[in-house]
Amino acid sequence: MINVYVTSKYSKYRHELIPVESNNQPDFVINVDKNIEFQKILGFGGAFTESACFTLDKMSRKNQETILKAYFDQEKGLKYNLGRIHMNSSDFSLGNYTYVKDFDLELKTFDISRELTHVVPTIKRAETIANRKIELLVSPWSPPAWMKTNNNMNQGGKLKLEYSQVWANYYIKFLDEITKVGLKPFALTVQNEPAAKQTWDSCLYTKEEERDFVKDFLGPTLKNSKFKDIKLFIWDHNRDIVVERASAVLNDEEAAKYVDGTAIHWYVSEEFENVGKVHELFPDKQIIFSEGCIEGGPHPGIYETGERYARNIIGDFSNWCEAFIDWNLTLDELGGPNHVGNYCDAPILSDTIKDELIFNSSYYHIGHFSKHINPGAYRISSTSSNNEVKQIAFKNPDGSLVLVLLNETENDYNFNINNKMNNTFKLEKRSIMTIVYKGE
Repeated sequence: MINVYVTSKYSKYRHELIPVESNNQPDFVINVDKNIEFQKILGFGGAFTESACFTLDKMSRKNQETILKAYFDQEKGLKYNLGRIHMNSSDFSLGNYTYVKDFDLELKTFDISRELTHVVPTIKRAETIANRKIELLVSPWSPPAWMKTNNNMNQGGKLKLEYSQVWANYYIKFLDEITKVGLKPFALTVQNEPAAKQTWDSCLYTKEEERDFVKDFLGPTLKNSKFKDIKLFIWDHNRDIVVERASAVLNDEEAAKYVDGTAIHWYVSEEFENVGKVHELFPDKQIIFSEGCIEGGPHPGIYETGERYARNIIGDFSNWCEAFIDWNLTLDELGGPNHVGNYCDAPILSDTIKDELIFNSSYYHIGHFSKHINPGAYRISSTSSNNEVKQIAFKNPDGSLVLVLLNETENDYNFNINNKMNNTFKLEKRSIMTIVYKGE
């Protein structure tokens, strides 16, 4: 049995299950070899920022359920199994905040009760809908201001060396508190975007500083704690200089033993080959995509935003990436709230004034992957005689094969798979297609 799903700019299909057989001769052939396996897939997800969860809570109960089911329902939704949360505030919070009082070196005042208002309840509701635990990636944007050289959570600054161990202990305390309330962290990143001085919550590390903080403080503290099985990812920033940054840490034998892999973002460049280079250099380390979004406020109804998502997922997964975690699950009509006005887009926009939802093209493009590629799937070999059409293939644990094709051109194409099937498929211009079938 072959199921074909299509999203198209011109025919207005949105992940529709439709027949697309063609009587024409194929313009090209996709060769899929299920016996050649590459990386194992962890899954797909999005970020439970305070802003996203706050926005969700402003909507009617009916629309709240619609959003959560759209992402986490394992039959009709995007089947998300992963999430991301910020430790302390991020720009997509309602303001700067931490969990301790100033200069509490022993972290006795540590209190995550703020997260119990919007974030934790939203995650638990998502888990009820998914009927599974959502595995969470934990990332800090900034230590408390008093731990930093600029005495400010915003505007970059660095961690004061004298607080390195206290800050390392802070991660463990946060893991302890969120597990107490029933959440399931699977990994930490050292620092969100450590090379970016931002007007919002940020903290700068050179490649040597990140290496040394991992080697001397965070790595040993994590591995000597009850959370020793929590994975640790470095970088958590863009692809443009990922090879340089990963190499600085992972070429250090002492630091590398604490690190499970590298996390990447999509801003600045689409140099997917850099992701592959990191794998070539460090094949025993994992690579995950931890953040991406469309910047510059909401883009309702713009088809190209979905193409950007699909192009990046194919580019990164073709270069050994194992997971895709989108940024905000939902944002309001302004693309916020954001406490410094850094407004962005989200796959589902929530108009909190009219209590209306907008499902963007990005939502459907993500679904072409997340709804069909299951955790535990393997990327498999797929090649094409058409370089204009991007494609990638996977084998699910149940043996089903998933082939995704992205056509960003203004040309229609006909193709078949392995020259063995009787089916020739029509791939419309400006469309994405997912084919799910049992391998021969």
